[in-house]
Amino acid sequence: MEKENLLEIANTVMPFGKYQGRVLIDLPEEYLLWFARKGEFPNGKLGMLMEMTLAIKIEGLDHLVKPLKRS
Repeated sequence: MEKENLLEIANTVMPFGKYQGRVLIDLPEEYLLWFARKGEFPNGKLGMLMEMTLAIKIEGLDHLVKPLKRS
């Protein structure tokens, strides 16, 4: 996982859905698992970042990404 991806996960805002407006690292794990169960993460970079976010949360490493959030 590249540093740039971690910065994007900490600062990219969810553009749609129930959690629109939240940065990816602040999305609930259950929400990301829902996408994974459906096998329907969004196409492109957003979907890739959401999958990485889920992996970070499953491993319990989100506390390492949250300090990267811009104010």
